[in-house]
Amino acid sequence: MAKISNRKRILVTGGAGFLGSHLCERLLSRGDDVICVDNFYSGTKDNIVHLLPNPHFELIRHDITFPLFVEVDEIFNLACPASPIHYQHDPVQTTKTSVHGAINMLGLAKRTGAKIFQASTSEVYGDPEMHPQREEYWGNVNPIGIRSCYDEGKRCAETLFFDYYRQHQVDIKVVRIFNTYGPRMHPNDGRVVSNFIMQALQGEDITVFGDGSQTRSFCYVDDLVDGFLLMMDSPQHNIGPINLGNPSEFTIKQLAENVLKHVGGSSQLVLKPLPMDDPKQRQPDITKAKEELNWSPKVSLDEGLEQTIGYFRNISWSNNA
Repeated sequence: MAKISNRKRILVTGGAGFLGSHLCERLLSRGDDVICVDNFYSGTKDNIVHLLPNPHFELIRHDITFPLFVEVDEIFNLACPASPIHYQHDPVQTTKTSVHGAINMLGLAKRTGAKIFQASTSEVYGDPEMHPQREEYWGNVNPIGIRSCYDEGKRCAETLFFDYYRQHQVDIKVVRIFNTYGPRMHPNDGRVVSNFIMQALQGEDITVFGDGSQTRSFCYVDDLVDGFLLMMDSPQHNIGPINLGNPSEFTIKQLAENVLKHVGGSSQLVLKPLPMDDPKQRQPDITKAKEELNWSPKVSLDEGLEQTIGYFRNISWSNNA
């Protein structure tokens, strides 16, 4: 049956998660029909409850390790727990979500002729020996460590995307996401920005792993979603992988001090041993994103932290955030 509307029908897997909910919101605001799929392992209805009254928004509770049969024009595959606490809780399921989920979504894209976007990760670079990381770098990943379920799962998903592109001519887009933060992060996800903010708001000491000299780059969620949309709408030959992240590099200690500056209080920094396979440096080379998408982040760390801390102040005492 022919479509009556010119609206795009877009599937977002992991649509109730931190990034997925922001993406759903943006797609609706530009006039698309959105199908949000989530099994609520790490996502939450609180992230999308404000979207439920919208007649162009549909929510399906589903685990993408099982096939899904819908008719869509585009697929954003974001489903997978992204924080160490969540993905290490059930590592086998994490790998299955990345691998079986990719197979199922690529199969759907093949059947419907949909364009499909893969939210990959900077973790494919592992503990990098190249700094900053360029897309041509193959990475330094431990295949049997406690982070491998996520790192290697995402690497295998990229393999599948490129094989479906070469073997079945599926229209793919692959981005590698570097550390992203903002409102709707889970307060207990174990990631450094949410950890520091929650500890500071509750007057606890700030836990810094290692000596705090390891570096990260922090991209605000609105900037990242801009990059998603530019990549999805880019010419067909632009398949990636392409780095999306903020190249401004900060030490973990600098981030902790910045959070304390915004929150105030009397929290102190406490050093603890560095977890296994924790990368010492993480900074994207975004030359390709600048040249091919005309994209670069606009929100400074200070601006982004203000927005994020404001969100956490409202949910900091809730167990259901």
